[in-house]
Amino acid sequence: MRKIQTIAIAGAGTMGSGIAQVCATAGFNVMLFDIMPAMLEKARANIEKSLESLVSKGKITSENRVEILGRLLFTQVITDLKADLILEAVVEKLEIKHEFFQAVAAINTPDCILATNTSSIPVTQIAAKISNPERVVGIHFFNPAPVMKLVEIISGVQTENSVAQDCLQWVSSLGKTCVMAKDAPGFIVNRVARHYYVEGLKVLEEQVASFEDIDALMESSGFKMGPFRLMDLIGVDTNFSVTNSIYQLFHGDAKFRPSRIQQQKVDAGYHGKKSGKGFYAY
Repeated sequence: MRKIQTIAIAGAGTMGSGIAQVCATAGFNVMLFDIMPAMLEKARANIEKSLESLVSKGKITSENRVEILGRLLFTQVITDLKADLILEAVVEKLEIKHEFFQAVAAINTPDCILATNTSSIPVTQIAAKISNPERVVGIHFFNPAPVMKLVEIISGVQTENSVAQDCLQWVSSLGKTCVMAKDAPGFIVNRVARHYYVEGLKVLEEQVASFEDIDALMESSGFKMGPFRLMDLIGVDTNFSVTNSIYQLFHGDAKFRPSRIQQQKVDAGYHGKKSGKGFYAY
């Protein structure tokens, strides 16, 4: 059994910084890496703001906040990433994930776990060009990571069962609920939930209702967020990328067809909350 104590996370966007906060809160030393200094500064500010909010709500103390921040190292230097578990939350492009994992594999021991937070790219494809592919695994958090309890652990064709089990124990120690999944397009949650977005977009395309009314209807039916509000939170561009990936992996199955409306939002730079405008204005 591997002892997981130090964590390195690549990608200081909403997901990466959220996972970093979760790990540091659970008592782990965490390195958060990004090639862009502005992303690291934004991640630091967002984590500090999130922790301040928890202090104001009485969920943690001011002392806890200082301790959590003290466990976080923000770095642009990839050679700093020597850890027991390295988790990437970078852009959903296979070649970039390969490049990153090849770089960190070269500076870590062969039993260092290499984990991907991919939403849709098969773990087996990611592991294919990495040395010791048996230690490559999917650990898929959901946004926002500090709030959402569910985490999917995905085994690729070559993933050792012991690696998946070690990850299961580690994720459970974060206070999360784990589900084990095989390597299939969209895994479990994104495959099932894809239609929440796709069908909402089809209703909008057919002018059956406005996106505001669709959201209001779904929220009044018990959903915490309607599909358009949720796409804005996740990132319209990220959501569109995942839909495209799943559509291709299912060989163009029409039920996963990406939306022209979503494509236009992405082309216009309307990426949701992070850009100040998506389906809604922020």
